[in-house]
Amino acid sequence: MASAAAAASSSQNTNPNETDSETLLDEKEMKKRRIVRDSNLRRTISSTQWPIIYSPHYNITCFGLERCHPFDSTKWGKVFKICEDAGWLTKENIVEPNEAKFGDLLISHTYFYLKSLYWPCQVARAVEVPIVALLFPCIIERCLLKPFRYQVGGTVAAAYFALERGWAINIGGGFHHASSNSGAGFCIYNDITISLQFLFNDTSLKKLIQKAMIVDLDAHQGNGHERDFKGDERVYIFDMFNYSIYPRDQEAKEAISKAVRLRKFTEDAEYLRELKANLKQALTEFLPDIIIYNAGTDCFENDPLGCLSISAKVSIFI
Repeated sequence: MASAAAAASSSQNTNPNETDSETLLDEKEMKKRRIVRDSNLRRTISSTQWPIIYSPHYNITCFGLERCHPFDSTKWGKVFKICEDAGWLTKENIVEPNEAKFGDLLISHTYFYLKSLYWPCQVARAVEVPIVALLFPCIIERCLLKPFRYQVGGTVAAAYFALERGWAINIGGGFHHASSNSGAGFCIYNDITISLQFLFNDTSLKKLIQKAMIVDLDAHQGNGHERDFKGDERVYIFDMFNYSIYPRDQEAKEAISKAVRLRKFTEDAEYLRELKANLKQALTEFLPDIIIYNAGTDCFENDPLGCLSISAKVSIFI
């Protein structure tokens, strides 16, 4: 009787604002579950296919304007071509993703941010190519936004395949500067966040995903997913980056669980030593149900943006 009385007393003293907040949280979670239920981004895979995702739609070309940015916007096709020529991959043994739709993106992005992408100046700012602001929205949609959405679909599909097969690779994606309400650094949609939100909210999984680790080895700080998961104890973020280059996002750094700050022109031996020691420690601190690995190739010594000195041999290894 004492316990019942205490519970009743606690209920009577509940702050109405706290009750409203809990109700709102429940509504948000239910909305995310509906998005997952209605989505077609989860793909099936046959026994003759590798859990490797790629589509020719990934590649971005727009009347040559893509050359206005040092980022190689057709690199995904080049990677697939190299693997195809070597006999490792064929169009038959990989999986093509579906394009993420507006409703899929709402699992992470705000409605107002997605609508703002109809404004050319907003997209131009995010991709850091000012001349894009002069293009018609229909051209931006077809040549730029659509390829990004296919890559989002690829990352979500790869996340599911990793649960089924134990591993998976999306040749595209990894847009770690985009957050729920912002795009930057040639990143429009936050595919890493979206893929984890799909897993966290998919009640059809045999084993529910409760904890995830992001291992981000891009030379730049992954400030987008860091802002998205700030304060979320389900997600452990391991970020190894050149601290002296873009984006220098101090607020986002507060969300990093294990930050490995590299100096400019860090070379192979130091890089591998820091990676091995810190990643080992991270895995003793946190046991995830899934690991999302963002393999940034800008650590390579000849990359114009990363400002690190990692050899081709080690770049391929990581």
